[in-house]
Amino acid sequence: MRYLTDRKRAVGMGSAKTGTAHFWAMKVSSFALLILIPLFVFTFGPMLGESHADVTAYFARPFPAIVAALTIVVTMMHFKDGVQVLIEDYVHGTAQKVAILAMICLSYAAAATGVFAIARIAL
Repeated sequence: MRYLTDRKRAVGMGSAKTGTAHFWAMKVSSFALLILIPLFVFTFGPMLGESHADVTAYFARPFPAIVAALTIVVTMMHFKDGVQVLIEDYVHGTAQKVAILAMICLSYAAAATGVFAIARIAL
C-alpha cells in the first residue's frame, strides 16, 4: 500500500459535489460586486458630509436606494461564502459547525439590518 501514488489513493473517493456550485456563486457575486461597488461609491459619495434632510431626500429616490440595498445584500452573501470557505479550511470538528452557523447568522442579520435601514430611509 505504501507504493500507491496520491492519485491512486484518491481514485474512487468521489467528491463532495458542491465545489462547482460554490465556485460559481463566488464568481457571480464577485462580478456583481465589480459593477455594484463603483455604482455605490458614485451614488453614496456625493452625500458624505451633507445634512440629514438632504441624505434622506436623496435616498428616497429609487436608484440610489436600490444600488445601496443591492450592494449590501450581495456584499454580505459574498462575505458569507468566503468566510465559510475560510472556516472549512482552518477550523475542524464541532467548532467548525458552530463558527459556520454563527457567521451565516451574522451575515444574514447584517444584510437584513442594512436593507431595513435603506427601506426606512427610502419610505
